[in-house]
Amino acid sequence: MAFAAETICVQGSNERRDPFGAISMPIYQNAAYAHPGLGKSTGYDYSRCGNPTRDEVQKTVALLEQGTEALAFSTGMAAITALMEIFSPGDHLIATDDLYGGTLRLWNTISHKNGISVDCVDTSNVETVKAAIRPETKAIYLETPSNPMMKVADIQAIAELAHAHECLLIVDNTFLSPYFQKPLTLGADIVVHSGTKYLEGHNDTLSGFLVVKDDALYQQLNNIYKTTGACLSAFDSWLLLRGIKTLAVRMEQHQKNALAIAHWLEQRPEVEKVYYIGLDSRPDKALIDRQCSGYGGMISFRLNSAEKAVKILESVKLIRFAESLGGVESLLTYPMKQTHADVPVEVREALGVDEKLLRMSVGIENIDDLLADLEQAFA
Repeated sequence: MAFAAETICVQGSNERRDPFGAISMPIYQNAAYAHPGLGKSTGYDYSRCGNPTRDEVQKTVALLEQGTEALAFSTGMAAITALMEIFSPGDHLIATDDLYGGTLRLWNTISHKNGISVDCVDTSNVETVKAAIRPETKAIYLETPSNPMMKVADIQAIAELAHAHECLLIVDNTFLSPYFQKPLTLGADIVVHSGTKYLEGHNDTLSGFLVVKDDALYQQLNNIYKTTGACLSAFDSWLLLRGIKTLAVRMEQHQKNALAIAHWLEQRPEVEKVYYIGLDSRPDKALIDRQCSGYGGMISFRLNSAEKAVKILESVKLIRFAESLGGVESLLTYPMKQTHADVPVEVREALGVDEKLLRMSVGIENIDDLLADLEQAFA
């Protein structure tokens, strides 16, 4: 029986593994499991290879993404690092030019050392992506919406392009979560998440996920996963399960608050540009509404001076000046000094990530309180 996303968030995979009928999935804080006999197993032998609590969060995330399998990692970067192990020296990837700086740092150092090259292009333009494909191209990697400029890529069109050239399509779905966007249903082969963000939702747990729908690809990734060993702990798996229970209601409130703040920012004379995918003024709004069921809680905006940007960062009281995103608390980030500090200056500035740009992860607080805090910070 198929369930709606809201039900999956609350009930998980609906597989009862606890013999005592516990409503909350127990934390199986075990490293090893006893065997009932020689050549026999309960299905669990060693927690790096399998853990009941982690299995439950993996099944839940796979269901939410409408995939078949998910792998839960200790961090989002651990997930991406393991993902890169499916490629070989000489392979080439195409990626979104505007994406998390930690991913770029991985590619520019470790992946480059390993003989894998990545070209970053404007993936909001399908023709630009097509022009970047080479005979050695093995995958296209999208962040959509992108971080922090909120560019949106046409997942279905790029999936068709990728598969026509025998490439994988990988989509980082962190910003919208599976509640508002399901890339696998649009043709993606692998979905990436920093589970630290919206999936967990409380700014207290690190995690990452890879989600797939193809069994051969899963077997390949699972072999890398259990070999390299960056698996999510049982306790952190339980925290993810607890956080996901409220994903649907949180995402609705994030979006409601973000829409109000985006409209408020548009009216401020100090703001030159607001980047939010829910604004009707966006030229790609038809695409957004076609592939997303909502707009999420991420906003970037450009001030008319660097001094104003710094003043706002230092003046907010309820909203916190911090680097992460996706939690119930509202956070304000300075991308050029935080998330994108390792991106070369010329690249960063070409994208618009400069001293006047702020990024806001809109939380679920009372909207009047958030607007009042912004009002006093802008004054």
